[in-house]
Formats: sequence, C-alpha cells, structure tokens
Amino acid sequence: MRKAFMSLVILLLAAVVAAGSAAWWWLNRPLPLATPTVELSIEPGELPRDIARGWVAAGVQTPAPLLYHWFRWSGQARKIRAGSYEITEGTTPRMLLLKMVQGDESLATVRLLEGWTFRQFRVELARADALRPTTAAMSDAQIMAALGLPDVHPEGRFYPDTYAYSKGSTDIAVLRRAMHAMQQRLAEAWEQRTPDTPLKAADDALTLASIVEKETGREADRALVGAVFTNRLRIGMPLQTDPTVIYGLGERFDGNLRKRDLQADGPYNTYLRPGLPPTPISMPGKASLLAAVRPAPSKALYFVARGDGSSEFSETLDAHNRAVNKYQRGQGK
Repeated sequence: MRKAFMSLVILLLAAVVAAGSAAWWWLNRPLPLATPTVELSIEPGELPRDIARGWVAAGVQTPAPLLYHWFRWSGQARKIRAGSYEITEGTTPRMLLLKMVQGDESLATVRLLEGWTFRQFRVELARADALRPTTAAMSDAQIMAALGLPDVHPEGRFYPDTYAYSKGSTDIAVLRRAMHAMQQRLAEAWEQRTPDTPLKAADDALTLASIVEKETGREADRALVGAVFTNRLRIGMPLQTDPTVIYGLGERFDGNLRKRDLQADGPYNTYLRPGLPPTPISMPGKASLLAAVRPAPSKALYFVARGDGSSEFSETLDAHNRAVNKYQRGQGK
C-alpha cells in the first residue's frame, strides 16, 4: 500500500514538473501570428478575458483561454493599461503582457506645419494614420465649442508641431493638445514682450505673429519683419501685407493676387484698414511669437524680397523704392 502511494506521489510530481515545464516553454515561445504585425486597441475598463479574445481576433493564433489564464495567473491582469498596442513576430506571451502592463503603446505621428491655416490642419488630421476622425462632420465653430472655446475663431489657436498619439486616438484629442500647447507658448512669449510694444494683449501678439510667419522667407529676417510691422502699428501706418488679403479671399484666391483684390474693402484688407486684422491668419511657431513681442531694434518701415528668400529692409519710402527697382525690376505690380 505504501509502495503504491509513493508511486502515485511520484507520478503527481512528475505531472507537476511536466506541466511547469510546458508552461515555461509556452510563456517563452514566440506567439504564432496570422500577419507579421498584429495591433489591438484596449479601451479603459476592458476585462482581461475580452483583451485575450481581442488579441486572438486580431491575429494571435493561440487559444484565448490560454492567454486569459496567463494574465490572471501572473497577478498583473488588473495592471493592464488601456492604449494601442502592436506586436511583431518573436513576441512571447511574457513579452505581450509586459508590454500592456508597462503601457508600451504603438504610436503614430502627425506633423502640423508652421504657417498652415486651420483648414490645412484639419485636412492633415483627416489623413493621419490610425487617427479617428471624430470632427469630420463638425463645423469650425462646433469644434471650438467642443474644445471649450465657444465663439473663438480657430485660426492661430493651435501650435504647429509634430504630435505623437496612440493609434485609435481621436483627432479632437490631438487638437486639444495643440490648443493647450499654443496657449502655453503664447503666454510664455507675452511675458517676454518689450515694455514699449504697441500690442495691447496676448491675442494681438498672436495675430501679429501669424502675419510674421507668413511674411518671413528667411529665419534670420524674422525679427526684422516683426520690427517693420511693430513700427507701422506704433505710428498708425497700415500694415499693407498681402497675406492678410489672401486670407480674406479664402477659397476665392487662385494663386494670383490682383490689384482689384487690394482695392476691395474687407476686414482682412490691411491696405485699406489700419491696425491688425480681426483674427490671426495662420498658425505661428515659437520664433514668430517671439518676433512679434520682441522685434529687432530697427526703425525699418518697409521690406522687399531680394529673390533669394531674404529681404531688403528700409527706413524711408525713397530707400524702399530704390530697393524695389533693384530687386524687382521687370516684375509686375
């Protein structure tokens, strides 16, 4: 009897060892995948059992109960974080769980460029990789209301930068980050304004910076461009800048700014109306924000393109006219 009992114990121990060995082998063996890359988005509050099923449905070729029991047996099932994850060939069950517990998400990026308009931002977000287009059917005003800024014009309110996001994130989430980034950058720039600036508020700086952004052809000229417009504002001279007129034309602009466009009155025609336009005309970057509040120490009131991306700056109209003759002789008005 005792001999039979010992034999049973040995068999049980052997089974336990074999099971342990099999479990260790499975945990450290690459998971078979239906495709070279398998992705899964985990929503907040999703149950471990559903997460296991989700991986199998996405292309992990192993029984879902096996994954689920591994999550539970590890004691870390409740530590799995919501997010977007991606695994490739060679990923083991142990590596998969570690990735989800650490929140090692699969990220995509979208680049929003300096000088772009809000309309261009929306187009780029709409075609960004794995970004859910929740704003597609919304007007600009509806988007701003959803972001907590009702009745605020969207132009200039979003900071141009490269934004990384979890695959499956929403476009409005990226816009919210860009909005907060611009608010921070604008506040920082406004704190650095020169004491004698003619700008009355941070929003004025944002509008001026958007013009500087569109008018600067070379980085080294940016602060001087800011000086020209600051000097004009200080003496009450019209800004006389083509980009504001172009912005006012909107989709009517066909790439050719005509004399009649400059003579047509409108809120963005800075040839006919003094002061700043009613809103920014683009999304300015950090350098343009600083150029608006801390322009170069210059008395220049005019500038003209040299044709190589740089500009010639002048303090008087006579000097400006000579520069125009030198650098733009033969060009149409």
